[in-house]
Amino acid sequence: MTTIQPPRQSDDTELAEFGYRPELKRTLGNFHTFAAGISYISILTGTFQLFYFGYGSGGPAYWWSWPMVFAGQFMVALCFAELAARYPVAGSVYNWSKKIGNRHLGWLAGWMMLVASIVSISAVALAYQLTLPQISDVFQFVGDGTGKYDVATNAVILAAVLILFTTVVNAFGVKLMARINTAGVFIELIATVVLIVLFAVHITRGPQVVMETNDTGAGYGAGYLGAFLVASLASAYVMYGFDTAASLGEESLDPTRNAPRAIIRAIVASFVLGGLILLLALMSVSSLKGERLSTDGLQYIVLDVLGSTAGKAMLWCVLIAVTVCALAVHTAAVRLAFAMARDNNLPASSKLARCHPRFQTPVLPTVIIGILALSILVVNIRQPQIFTVVTSIGIIMIYLAYLGVTVPMLVARVRGRWQPAGDGRFSLGRWGLLVNVLAVLWGLGMTINLIWPRASVYNASAPFHWYFQWGAVLFVGIIAGGGFAYYWFVQRHRTGVLAEHRLESAAPTSDAE
Repeated sequence: MTTIQPPRQSDDTELAEFGYRPELKRTLGNFHTFAAGISYISILTGTFQLFYFGYGSGGPAYWWSWPMVFAGQFMVALCFAELAARYPVAGSVYNWSKKIGNRHLGWLAGWMMLVASIVSISAVALAYQLTLPQISDVFQFVGDGTGKYDVATNAVILAAVLILFTTVVNAFGVKLMARINTAGVFIELIATVVLIVLFAVHITRGPQVVMETNDTGAGYGAGYLGAFLVASLASAYVMYGFDTAASLGEESLDPTRNAPRAIIRAIVASFVLGGLILLLALMSVSSLKGERLSTDGLQYIVLDVLGSTAGKAMLWCVLIAVTVCALAVHTAAVRLAFAMARDNNLPASSKLARCHPRFQTPVLPTVIIGILALSILVVNIRQPQIFTVVTSIGIIMIYLAYLGVTVPMLVARVRGRWQPAGDGRFSLGRWGLLVNVLAVLWGLGMTINLIWPRASVYNASAPFHWYFQWGAVLFVGIIAGGGFAYYWFVQRHRTGVLAEHRLESAAPTSDAE
C-alpha cells in the first residue's frame, strides 16, 4: 500500500503564479492522478460505446483509425504533459490557455471545455443502455425494446440514475471520488487484460481482417477514405480527457512530476489495451457478416465469443468502467467550473467558487453540472439518433478547447516566450516545436473532419431535415459565438481573482494581465 505523504510547501509554488491561495485539500497520490486520466479516457467505455458505429461505417478496416487517432492525440498529450509540469492547476485547459495566450482566449477555451464536459457526461451516461439490457431484460424498463422510442426513452432513465450517482459522489468530496475511481480503474484494467486473453484464445482468423472494408466506401465520392473518416469518430471518442490528471493538480501531491507521468501513461495504456481489444475482437468473432456487429457492437462480440455466463460477467465490468468514466468527467467539469468562477468568469462566481467547509469541494457547481447534464438527456427521448450526435458534438468542442491551448503554446514557442519547467521535470526540449506543430495540425484536421455536416453522422435516420445535418455546425457556432459575446459584453468587465481566493501578496488584477 502506498503511503500518502503530507503536501510539501513547493506543491503550491506554481499556484502562487496565478495569484491563488491554496484551498483544495491535497490527498491524491501518483496512482490517483493516473486513475483520473485513464478513467476519463476509459478503454472499455469508449471502445464498447461506439464500436457499432465504427464497424458499421468502415468495416473491420476502421481499426486503423485507432493508431491514427493515438498518434495525433499523443502529440497533444505531450504538449499537455509539458504544461502540467509547469502549471498543475485546477481547470487545466482554461488556466493554460489564459496563461500562455490571454484571458479572452482562456475564457473561450474554458467555456468550450465546460460545455463539452457537460455534454460528455450525458453521452457517457447513455452508454448504460448499450450494456445493461444485454445483461438482462429486467433493465429494459420501457416496453420490450422493439417500440419506436423504447430504447431512447429507457436510455434516459438509466443515464439519469448514473448522473445522480456521480453528482452525489462528487458533492461528498475528492477522497470518496478518488476511492471509487481508483477501485473502478483497478477492476477495469484487470477486466481489460482478461478480455484480451479470452479473445486471444478464441481466435478464428488472422490479423489481415483489418484490411477488409465490407464495401463501406461504395456510397462515398472519395471511396473508402470517406467511410474511414466517418468511422474515425469511434476512435476519436475514446482518446481525450487525459488532461484530467493535471486538472486535479491542486489536490495532488508533487503534481509537477506526477501529473505529466499520469497523462502519458494514461494515453499509452489506453492505446495498447484498447487496440488489442478491437483487433482480437475482430479476429475472434464467429462471423464478420452479422448485422448485430453494426447495432450491438462489442457487447454482441463478447457474448458471441465468451458465451452467456462469462460474457455477461465481462459486461458487468464494462458497466463499472462506464460508471467511473462518468464520475471522472463530472469531476473534471467541476474543477473547471471552480477555476473559472474563482476568476469571477461565470455568473454567480462567488457562490460557484465556494468550497464546502466539511467536504472541501465545490458543491454548488457539482449539483448545477449534474442538473444540466440531466436536462440534455431529455432530447434523447424522441430522437434515437441523438447517441451519435451528442457524442460527436462533445468531441468537437473538446478538440476546439484543446486547440485553444496548443495554438497559443505554438505562438509562444515561435516567439521564444515559452519556458518549460526546470529541475528535471518533464520537458520536450528541442522536439517541442515539431510536436507542437503536429498537435495543432492534427487538432485542426480532426475538428474539420468531425464537424463536417455528413448525413451519415448527423441525420442517419428519418426524419431528414437540413438543420439536423448541420446540427453540429449550428450548435457549436451558437455555443462559441453566443458564449463569447456574453463574455465580451458582460463578463470580461468583471474578471479578476475573487478577493476570498486571492493570495494575500498578489495584486487584484494579476490574473487578467
